[in-house]
Amino acid sequence: MLKVFLVEDEVIIREGLRDIIPWQQYGYTLVGEAGDGEQALPMIRELRPDVLITDIKMPFMDGLALSNFVSRELPNTKIIIVSGYDDFEYARQAIRIGVEQYLLKPVTKAMLIKTLNEVQEKVQAQREQENYLEKFRSEMQEYEQFSRRRFFEQLVTGQLSVEEIYEKADALSIPIHAQCYNLVLYNVQSATDLPNQTADRKASDAISEIRDGLMQFFMMYPEYLVFRSNLTTYAVLIKGSPAQIETLTQRCIETIQTQIQPFEEEVQWHLAAGQPTERLSGLAACFDEASHILSYRHLLNGQHILTRESTAMWMGSDDANSLKNIDMMKIEPSVIRGFLQNGQMEELDGFVEEYVSGLYDAVGSQLFCQYLVLNVRFATLAYLEELGHHQEETQELLPGVLTITQKPSCGELKEYIKSTLKCALEFREQESKSQSRRLIRQALDYIDSHFSDENISLKEVAAYTNVSANYLSAVFSQEMRQTFVEYLTRKRMDRAKELLRQEGKRSAEVAALVGYKDPHYFSFVFRKTQGCTPRDYRTGGKKE
Repeated sequence: MLKVFLVEDEVIIREGLRDIIPWQQYGYTLVGEAGDGEQALPMIRELRPDVLITDIKMPFMDGLALSNFVSRELPNTKIIIVSGYDDFEYARQAIRIGVEQYLLKPVTKAMLIKTLNEVQEKVQAQREQENYLEKFRSEMQEYEQFSRRRFFEQLVTGQLSVEEIYEKADALSIPIHAQCYNLVLYNVQSATDLPNQTADRKASDAISEIRDGLMQFFMMYPEYLVFRSNLTTYAVLIKGSPAQIETLTQRCIETIQTQIQPFEEEVQWHLAAGQPTERLSGLAACFDEASHILSYRHLLNGQHILTRESTAMWMGSDDANSLKNIDMMKIEPSVIRGFLQNGQMEELDGFVEEYVSGLYDAVGSQLFCQYLVLNVRFATLAYLEELGHHQEETQELLPGVLTITQKPSCGELKEYIKSTLKCALEFREQESKSQSRRLIRQALDYIDSHFSDENISLKEVAAYTNVSANYLSAVFSQEMRQTFVEYLTRKRMDRAKELLRQEGKRSAEVAALVGYKDPHYFSFVFRKTQGCTPRDYRTGGKKE
């Protein structure tokens, strides 16, 4: 229902206009009336009607003055002037103000209904257009977010020169300039022990709420730029002066901790910071250090905020050859299992280096080395069995048992453990990719069958594939190297081009057949993505 407000100083005429129209029958609700502009204006400001019907000649404040105020303060309100004066000057002023209709008294019921119907159609068309424009802006934001992620990936892995960094940042409107930088990485995963990063619904909702809360915070401060590093890890690029950078880094860490703490039963989390750098070219080294520190989450069970100091404590005591110097938590099978479940292949060297060095330096006897080898092997076999594979099958995946007749060197021990864990990680990655491919195949099949549905969304496809929208978005971008919206739009545009080549198909028909109810919006998206209008494409303005 559209809200309408009536202003007329002559009571008989006002009551006649009020009572002559069955407002609800024509999609309107009469929300208020007044005898002059001065009385009406505060009521209009409060009620914010969609349509204002007003006389011109009224005491205290006339209809033109009232219309002028309303058009400035409530530009979406449509104004209908009802006047007994057939005066060109009044009409000229009404046009200048932006009045929708200028009706001369006496106004008949049929005339007013016709005008109200026209105004209603215009309001609805305008709202629909605004909805589509908002949808397009949202889609463009997703395009931009994916481009931003690719830029930050290149930035922190050292793939760009300083000149390229500035050029790409300017093109994406990313304010990268600062005197000093730092990086904080935070990893959030389900607290349940489900393999292949498949979180239960409760954990998934918690992770989404954490993500949204942190995004809202970081967007408030230009000193922070957030991007996704991988499926479960986000990075915060911190900018400021050398004097500010430590304070900004600490505020970032405290905010992440505060946001996550209410959900610690549902999720496990860790974060690590790099060392500040005054050069953009130094961000790759900063990222490497933060990633290396974050990899200690597999070794330091229960410690959420990882630092240089806390990871250094892993090395243990300087006194050798004594079991008393070993923290038994370090050789728990859960340490190996945790790494196999959540670790990345690029973390393998660092994990094995720190895991073996700390224990070897503390004891390093032949017997203990034999124990360590078997501990790693049994933990790995148990993990592979959890993935659903029989022990006979998994035994063949791993290198043979290291036969120890004398104390091995630290390097030999590392190589054996590394090769064992590498086999398991490769197997896990194959399983994960297989699951991801199945998930993407399901999603693509659904999109291909429903792309012509105007209301298809990432959330709908995620529900069909039985995963969270956030997880599907991340996997889709990683596997397809494009966003869900990019794929959907490309699918629609490819089909539209096929239909436009067919004789007798109007653009409006083509728009409806590829999922766009509004042909104007379809035309806008087509021109934006294909470089020409549908009409130009049909007539050969752009060829494959």
